[in-house]
Amino acid sequence: MEVFIPSFRYEESELERGYTVFKIEVLMSGRKHFVEKRYSEFHALHKKKKCQHQVHKNPRIPSKHVRNWVPKVLEQRRQGLELYLQTVILENEELPKIFLDFLNVRHVPTLPKAESCGSFDETESEESSKLCHQPVLLFLRDPYVLPKANVIDGILHGIFYPHLLPR
Repeated sequence: MEVFIPSFRYEESELERGYTVFKIEVLMSGRKHFVEKRYSEFHALHKKKKCQHQVHKNPRIPSKHVRNWVPKVLEQRRQGLELYLQTVILENEELPKIFLDFLNVRHVPTLPKAESCGSFDETESEESSKLCHQPVLLFLRDPYVLPKANVIDGILHGIFYPHLLPR
């Protein structure tokens, strides 16, 4: 998963003071979507994550008290929030549900990390000797074109007698 904050905009409201909205770009499994969040939503996420600090690492978040109308300050805040999101992703092996909800991500495929497959430096153990990939069934010949055989016979032949030539 990759996360960027490419832009922000100032939003005016009749009900409250104007505020800044940050556009978050989320790239995951070759797909991209955008989420817009105010700083107060980032702050709320940070507070919730802080309560779970024992389980997940919690990076620093940019200061809450800034002058919202100064472009240079807003750009620094954008960069800080982008770094915050990227740090959460990098420092947590498993992303917290509240973080995924914040980014409107419904499902994250869990793939084993490369180092979990074992290495040459480790001593041989049950854990390090496990395969890190799904087994694949391979047919040396196409079971559908075996002479005088139906499809099921061809598949059974390929599974149980792959070393025998078709008749």
